[in-house]
Amino acid sequence: MATNLHQFAKKNGVKYFFVSFVDLFGVLRSKLVPATAIDEIQSEGAGFAGFATWLDMSPADSDMFGMPDGDSVIQLPWNKEIAWVASDLYMDGKPVETSPRIALKRQIEKAAKKNLYMKSGVECEFFLVNEDGTSLSDQRDTQAKPCYDSSALMRRYDVITEICDSMISLGWKPYQNDHEDANGQFEMNWDFSDCLVTADRHAFFKFMVKSIAEKHSLRATFMPKPFTNLTGNGCHCHISIWDKSGKKNMFLDKKDELGLSKTGYNFLGGIMESADKMAAVFNPTVNSYKRINGSVTTSGATWSPSSITWAGNNRTHMVRVPGAGRFELRLMDGATNPYLLQAGILLLGLDGLNNKRDPGKRLDINMYTEGHKAGKVKKLPLNLLDAIRDFDKSKIIRAGFGDDLVNSYVKLKNQDWGTFNKHLSSWERETTLDC
Repeated sequence: MATNLHQFAKKNGVKYFFVSFVDLFGVLRSKLVPATAIDEIQSEGAGFAGFATWLDMSPADSDMFGMPDGDSVIQLPWNKEIAWVASDLYMDGKPVETSPRIALKRQIEKAAKKNLYMKSGVECEFFLVNEDGTSLSDQRDTQAKPCYDSSALMRRYDVITEICDSMISLGWKPYQNDHEDANGQFEMNWDFSDCLVTADRHAFFKFMVKSIAEKHSLRATFMPKPFTNLTGNGCHCHISIWDKSGKKNMFLDKKDELGLSKTGYNFLGGIMESADKMAAVFNPTVNSYKRINGSVTTSGATWSPSSITWAGNNRTHMVRVPGAGRFELRLMDGATNPYLLQAGILLLGLDGLNNKRDPGKRLDINMYTEGHKAGKVKKLPLNLLDAIRDFDKSKIIRAGFGDDLVNSYVKLKNQDWGTFNKHLSSWERETTLDC
């Protein structure tokens, strides 16, 4: 039975709830509900006008209601008077099929019919920048190879530890925090879990990091490529499939060289088959393609893929197998929608299981220096428009997500591209004014 939010508020001294959902563009939307009204909201839902968010709706559509999932409730560690709760969207008594959380639940239901469920963990990278986002917050963070820089990490000790302490208090079991490969960039890792729990925590994590950074007069950005000369923000995901009991890892085969079972290879085969088609979800912005197709940065590597390849414990590939019973998908970036990220992986993996897809040849080469030896491997899209078109045409994705979500996503992302295309850049002026 779901957590009773009224009782939660009474027990924990909560005065207000953020009843929240994430739209198709990954924007976190909320209503601030007093605890005195949460009983009615939990039973009837919080009302929203869907047209006012990125969900492809009309002002003529009925009211949309966010039904709080009590089991997702999180008390804000930095403001105990407020609790955040994820909600599922309904309209006219029916689930909103373009809702990312509903989309993830649909894939979870399909896996459950096979007595399977996915566990996952995400690695969210972010930059700490000045308030207008034009420069790094730490002007002394200038090393050519700044990864794991102790001094730069300690200069942001107050921000990083407040975020980590928050995760500890929430029971997320964070296990390491580090300065990442770009100047001003950080990564914080917490324990893996059921993929819906991971998605909820991912959505909250971004909100938490931004909120705590603001407390310290800084700004946190998950933008894929905020600085052209620096490594971009990835959002790598570690994946495994378990039986319904949660006791048996269906990806694990100790007899296999990499520790992966036939189930694991078939699931991986689904991802290899359609990763380029799902790039519009995994890499959803114009800026995303400056990361996955970027040139070598000041640190010496982009740390992101441009081809659809896989290997063992080798970070130059789109997928690596770092240990037995799991693999890491390194394609996604910081702009990815927390729910569509998990839904997209599960959709492609289930296609791989259903069709017993082979992931193809494992490539034990350095893709950054020996990519020419890879042969005819598929490439990732060069820009958002190509990605949208690939997503739109994929029969696998349409069968998995349904036409409502695919059509709405494609429509809104095409509008996004159109808006970008109207923008006149300084580069165009510099290179074309005297043509």
